Amino acid sequence: MRRWRLVLGGDAADGTGCALGGRDAAMDQALTALYGKGDKPQKGKDRSAGLGASAPSVARWLGDIRTYFPSSVVQVMQRDAIDRLGLSTLLLEPEMLEAVEADVHLVGTLLSLNKAMPETTKETARAVVRKVVEDLEKKLATRTRATLTGALDRSARINRPRHHDIDWNRTIAANLKNYLPEYRTVVPERLIGYGRASQSVKKEVVLCIDQSGSMAASVVYASVFGAVLASMRSISTRLVVFDTAVVDLTDQLDDPVDVLFGTQLGGGTDINRALAYCQSQITRPAETVVVLISDLYEGGIRDEMLKRVAAMKASGVQFVTLLALSDEGTPAYDREHAAALSALGAPAFACTPDLFPEVMAAAIEKRPLPIPEGV
Repeated sequence: MRRWRLVLGGDAADGTGCALGGRDAAMDQALTALYGKGDKPQKGKDRSAGLGASAPSVARWLGDIRTYFPSSVVQVMQRDAIDRLGLSTLLLEPEMLEAVEADVHLVGTLLSLNKAMPETTKETARAVVRKVVEDLEKKLATRTRATLTGALDRSARINRPRHHDIDWNRTIAANLKNYLPEYRTVVPERLIGYGRASQSVKKEVVLCIDQSGSMAASVVYASVFGAVLASMRSISTRLVVFDTAVVDLTDQLDDPVDVLFGTQLGGGTDINRALAYCQSQITRPAETVVVLISDLYEGGIRDEMLKRVAAMKASGVQFVTLLALSDEGTPAYDREHAAALSALGAPAFACTPDLFPEVMAAAIEKRPLPIPEGV
């Protein structure tokens, strides 16, 4: 009954008959401040359900929720406060940034406020963003490098392999014509094996990232992965962000924080223009992987976009379309464009950060992508 009382809120309408005191009462006040006026966001100054519009009251509330709730819940409540109570402008104050629990979604909000951010806040904002980015790099870098190094080794196939380097699946497939029914066996006339990629063998990876406002979390993750890929000498990485304009941020890949502050979340979308630029940078199509990260709401020329994808695939480019690169669940996207890309052999699907290394490994090895079930 205590838990139901905290879920339902106060007043006689809760129907539980359960009174709260002490720590539970303080938790209830923190919840009421955010969720006390129903589920729909309000407009203007009336948005506040108890926080008020002042920085001190918000700072106290941020301190309270960090005291009473675990970090994962605090992050959800912060996002809800920004959406429901219109607290984005308060994030322009250094004191507020120092009080919040930093996560990917907060970074996205800060990037969207970048142009309006006063100089006194930018240093604090960069520190917050850097902390999140460094945490993500620690989490993602080791597995990504290990997975892609293995994929690069396997992609260097040889026809006279040592026994432990034989790729049996490909060897059997290549020798099915030599099947002997009477012995129920395949004679391996030609062996196919894994080579060991030298540091001079390179794959070209182009990350083409939609920086419209709905793609904020994807931009954060893609920038971190871009920095990790750029640190691998056997992969040449290019990072391009776009809305209606196209910006090449490749020269900033050594610091993903610089990449993030070089983006400009919001605005329209011209995928065709972005792909035209990426296509112009490709010099070794058979060794190139292009990753388009976009919700596919195209504001440019749709037919030209599809022709461009078809031309890249025909030239040997491995083309990957990610509707999102985040843990946010099923994204909103243009289903007609996704179906058209799928018909070209470039299925569009959402990808979690944990799955991304496997997707890239499959693209490098030119094998089917590990598309999540239900796509």
